[in-house]
Amino acid sequence: MEVNIKSIHFDATEKLQDFINKKVNRLARHYENISNVEVTLNVVKPETSMNKEAGIKISVPQQEDIFASKTADSFEEAVDLCLEALERQLEKIKSRK
Repeated sequence: MEVNIKSIHFDATEKLQDFINKKVNRLARHYENISNVEVTLNVVKPETSMNKEAGIKISVPQQEDIFASKTADSFEEAVDLCLEALERQLEKIKSRK
């Protein structure tokens, strides 16, 4: 599984990238056919709270790509919220088979 992390208009720290990689790799437990994961991090409005946005797109062979985007106080929280939504979507795909 390939993980691409894009941070828009800022540089993501090594700690944040490690956190994202660790969390995304857990998705393989639920669905082992994931081929590619794209994580996009963005600061929406720098002067306000709840301004960290994370978007995660998962590519699965023979399936449509699935996507989730969440906004929170921190990137870690936004990534966690996205992954919860993606896990639900993966479970729906798995149950359809």
